[in-house]
Amino acid sequence: MKALCWEGKQSVSVKNVRDPKILRPDDVIIKITTAAICGSDLHLYNGYVPSMKKGDILGHENMG
Repeated sequence: MKALCWEGKQSVSVKNVRDPKILRPDDVIIKITTAAICGSDLHLYNGYVPSMKKGDILGHENMG
């Protein structure tokens, strides 16, 4: 699947990443049709969150 990956402060790229897997009986996988960004994503993009690592996937405003 494609994902927006954090590459460093103010640097992102769209990459192919592994598909998610069902790990527990109550897990589900939802096909995302649209995604948006919000203020939290801008904090991540600008490097204000020290726990971010290169390759971390951005975006949590999903619809599917």
